[in-house]
Amino acid sequence: MNNILIAGAASGIGAATARLFHRQGWQVGLLDINPQALAELASELGNAWHAELDVTDAAAVKVTLADFCARHGGQLRLLFNSAGILQCGHFEEIELSEHARILQINVQGLLNMTHAAFPYLKATAQAQVMNMGSASGLYGVPHMASYSASKFAVRGLTEALELEWAKHGIRVGDLMPPFVSTPMLNNQRFQAPVLRRLGVNLGPDAVAQAAWAQAQQNQVHRPISLQFKLLYWSGQLTPAWLTRRIMAWLSRT
Repeated sequence: MNNILIAGAASGIGAATARLFHRQGWQVGLLDINPQALAELASELGNAWHAELDVTDAAAVKVTLADFCARHGGQLRLLFNSAGILQCGHFEEIELSEHARILQINVQGLLNMTHAAFPYLKATAQAQVMNMGSASGLYGVPHMASYSASKFAVRGLTEALELEWAKHGIRVGDLMPPFVSTPMLNNQRFQAPVLRRLGVNLGPDAVAQAAWAQAQQNQVHRPISLQFKLLYWSGQLTPAWLTRRIMAWLSRT
């Protein structure tokens, strides 16, 4: 039976994905740093396997992966790296420690999960890693500088591992949505100008549907929403100077 392990499962995109895959008959494992929300979701899904986890703790990640996969014959069909944080604001006004925390969770946490999952993925037919990318990984977004940097890292890692792990039969891809209406975004104290101009027109369920499509047919990058698909594909053809001007206009205060 197919199984999926979701980091950052307690709310937003992770929770929506857990619900969808559970409805489709997959065995779902839930990981998050928020134990109360995690337990509530696990109960909703019929006491699904769950564990409180800080993805930046490499030792804890390794133990948790071993526990979940031991319940599935040492196999892992799909790892979904959905854990992440965001802080919008002027770069110089955000504490350096917060910039570091964004990178630790969004990048180091993903590295920890993916590295620990390798032996279980290798032992599984049609294994996949699905990373939570972002439209912010296409061109650096002002007022989200560290978040953008983290998503550029996710994009690069995804591209590299998709090639490197092909020999092991492991597919690697990322989901690239524009702004999604989740608690992470909706609770921001600072509204980036690009948010006002582009709007927040996507909900977690739409990204979960993209995750389901990705599980059926892996793409290295899966842009989500018609708006961003147009931006993504035009960005492959548009000169860099024009892309920069568009981003400057979208982000002007």
